[in-house]
Amino acid sequence: MTGLLTASQFPLAIEIGTTPATGAASLAWLLIAIPLASAAILLLAGRMSDRWGHWLGVAASWASFVLGAAILFQLFGLAPEARSIELPLYDWMPGLIDGGAIGLLLDPLSLTFVMLVTFVGSLIHVYAVAYMEHDPDRRRFFAYLNLFIAAMLTLVLADSYLLLFVGWEGVGLASYLLIGFWNQVPEYATAAKKAFVMNRIGDAGLLLAMATMFATLGSVKYADAFAAVPGTSTTWLTVTGILLLVGACGKSAQFPLQAWLGDAMAGPTPVSALIHAATMVTAGVYLVVRSGAIYAGAPTAQLLVAIIGAITLLFGAIVGCAKDDMKKVLAASTMSQIGYMMLAAGLGPIGAAFAIFHLLTHGFFKAQMFLGAGSVMHGMDDQVDMRRFGGLSKYMKVTWITFAIGWLAILGVPPFAGFFSKDKIIEAAFVGDGLRPWIFGLIALLGAGITAFYMSRLFFMVFHGDKRWSKTREGKDMHPHESPALMTVPMIVLSVFSIGLGLALTYVWDFTAWLAPVTGEVEHHEPVIAVPVIMGATLAVVILGVALAYVLFARREVATTPPETNALVRAARADLHQDAINEAVFMAPSQMLTRGVQEADHLAVDGLVMGAARGTGALGRWFGKLHNGYVRSYAAITVVGVIVALVVVLASRI
Repeated sequence: MTGLLTASQFPLAIEIGTTPATGAASLAWLLIAIPLASAAILLLAGRMSDRWGHWLGVAASWASFVLGAAILFQLFGLAPEARSIELPLYDWMPGLIDGGAIGLLLDPLSLTFVMLVTFVGSLIHVYAVAYMEHDPDRRRFFAYLNLFIAAMLTLVLADSYLLLFVGWEGVGLASYLLIGFWNQVPEYATAAKKAFVMNRIGDAGLLLAMATMFATLGSVKYADAFAAVPGTSTTWLTVTGILLLVGACGKSAQFPLQAWLGDAMAGPTPVSALIHAATMVTAGVYLVVRSGAIYAGAPTAQLLVAIIGAITLLFGAIVGCAKDDMKKVLAASTMSQIGYMMLAAGLGPIGAAFAIFHLLTHGFFKAQMFLGAGSVMHGMDDQVDMRRFGGLSKYMKVTWITFAIGWLAILGVPPFAGFFSKDKIIEAAFVGDGLRPWIFGLIALLGAGITAFYMSRLFFMVFHGDKRWSKTREGKDMHPHESPALMTVPMIVLSVFSIGLGLALTYVWDFTAWLAPVTGEVEHHEPVIAVPVIMGATLAVVILGVALAYVLFARREVATTPPETNALVRAARADLHQDAINEAVFMAPSQMLTRGVQEADHLAVDGLVMGAARGTGALGRWFGKLHNGYVRSYAAITVVGVIVALVVVLASRI
């Protein structure tokens, strides 16, 4: 691991920032400034903006989308080798080795994220207008949403890890504020704190990675850092890659830093759709793919990315099978699907483009299903327990149909979007030598079958089978009803993309070729199993998963309370005891160490200081007794002193 990376291994096909910023690209800073200014206005305007503040938030998000679309079309007009525009903003600290310049990078990867964040985010803003209609703090909610949009755009548009970290912390702050939006409920405030603390662990990894880059590559600016990769020790590149992975695991809820995501469902459902399905949790995948040059020189770190993705893929799928809270099922599904993306990103150039492909399609159909869950909550008195639903397809037709489209998309049923993105990852996982393709490929295939089971379980328990409705919070009979147009229209729009986006990005617009300047050309490698066999096996396990869920949760009666079952299911209901493991492995030793340091401080430091004080006081009190005011005492002391002096003098002369 002490060799040096040669220039021929450098994965980027173009030099970063080769085209000057003109036209719409020169206004790219407004992508961030518009939602940021809107957030500031909404937070500072006070109650006077309650009537129109939410519409300002919606307008700001759509304005960023329109500008992003204009920049995207400008990039389309450039040759592939010129699709990298750097927009300098200012010099933050000119004294730094790399100048401390702050700027934006407009390339196929960053613009893909811009369009995902602004388009899906804007639809969710519209949905939230109706969803949060009766909340007295709706204006503040939209301020936080705009703050998140601005921070996420900063993260993906940054031309350096320094500015990326600013956006990274910004989305963490916005996530904390939105998860704990209803912080008058103690459990929600605790969930927000848990997400915040676990993400700080990942952030520490990213900070250490930046420090390592600065020490070994001389810069944290993408162009300069990646240019310095050839000739750099693979040992330091491996260290940097592992530290970057720690940051990615925290933000993208990957093993072992995934325990916060399920609790994060405490926030309003639009938050779950925007932050914890479509955008923020994918930031870790963006970080790994953006850092492809570093991982090209660190095969051990790259392999670790794939291993973490494979573990999380199965972890999330298993947890999703046992949850009864429909939002937590979707959260576990998100964790698992991002595991697919991390697995693909860990395969190198052969999988990086497919990771972003699946990230894009997943952003649409998972946001759609989260909004569908919110629609169900809207019509079912905010209940989330699937065991208390059933038969809702007759009462919520639009929600049922749009959710079904998202369900078929995540299953990977052709021609829905997930078929074209997730199946490519499964095929890529079967590429390689030795046991690696068999391990990764079979895990990806098994994950597809489990995904089909738990997502079908959710779909059938919510929309089909017998009615299992309970009373409302006021004790009245439940009357399910369809959501208003402001909620259903965004769901319908997302459904269109869940149906056709995969086809469009495969046959109309070659998405992998679009990303090639950043991820490298996708080289054709034959899997260890023929592609038609992989496709057939994937479809077979999906059908098996759906059939099993149908028999268990559509044909049979579903218990309204979770039945006693085996140890694996009980463990899955408890998130495979990840919280208990974290407490035993990390929290308890830390608490013991803290108590030990406290005791050492009390016994040693405080004991020394207080002992010296008590000794000085005791000595003072003893001397005080000599000064009692009696002449005879002073005479006796004088006589004793004279005798002692004489003894000393005589002893010195002997």
